[in-house]
Amino acid sequence: MKVRGGQGADSLTIGGVPSFPVSIVILTLAQAAVIAIPGAAARGRLDRARSRWWALVPPASIVVVIGLIALYANSADALSYLALVAVPPLAAVALGLVMRGARPPLALAVVPLFALAWAASGSLAGESAALVLSALGCVTLGVVLAAVVSPRWLRWGVYAMAAVDTIFVVADLLQGPNSTLVAAGPTAGLPRLQAVYFGSATMGFGDLFIAATVGALLAGDRRTQVEAALLAAILGLGFDLLFFAVDLLPTTVPIAVTLALVRARDRRREADEERGEQDRSRMDLPAPAGN
Repeated sequence: MKVRGGQGADSLTIGGVPSFPVSIVILTLAQAAVIAIPGAAARGRLDRARSRWWALVPPASIVVVIGLIALYANSADALSYLALVAVPPLAAVALGLVMRGARPPLALAVVPLFALAWAASGSLAGESAALVLSALGCVTLGVVLAAVVSPRWLRWGVYAMAAVDTIFVVADLLQGPNSTLVAAGPTAGLPRLQAVYFGSATMGFGDLFIAATVGALLAGDRRTQVEAALLAAILGLGFDLLFFAVDLLPTTVPIAVTLALVRARDRRREADEERGEQDRSRMDLPAPAGN
């Protein structure tokens, strides 16, 4: 979900902080860009862990987190520490192994990114560094998930995540726990990585996770992956117009719609190719012999 964190739609900045429209556009473009980052899933040792049940991870990530915070508000602080510990190593794995163009030495970039996110906490530079770390961490999670569950089941997991997100927002079940999670954070000014903060807006960690998962699903075809990122940006920016009426949106939806549209296009192409092959086969058949 994305949340309005400030006002000022009539200007670009407020006191040096990007206004909500500028902030939300940047977050939307960042979410879409994550689709283009994952590399193709290399299964190997993960083959033994393959199961259709892993497709429940995307929707369960919303249900479990929101349910836990709704029951125990203090769990938001625990989740912020969990993100603090888990995200940097996951980001290092993305840079070193699983993203496109990954190189082991690139994993060291996590150190200055984390240092900037900590030292410049609350500034645009610090928020940008934290955004990069969270995005890269989600790339690793998405690639691993794509390696342990079949594409068909994982697509349904993505659709289910968007459906759960939408239901929670419409039923007003998300706003309270989400506010608690966004406000939580480690002590000593350490980076808050359990959500994404930029300017006057915030975005859920799950919004990056679903984008990375879709990117991992499409990573076998680079052209399709890039086209999906562009389509997600267009759909996401259009979806953001609803912020004129509401303060919170389930922005997993544009990513799920992107996947559905790309899948429908690919199936149509496959059907056209199959019909073309059948037509060519009929043309190559020998003419019937005369009596």
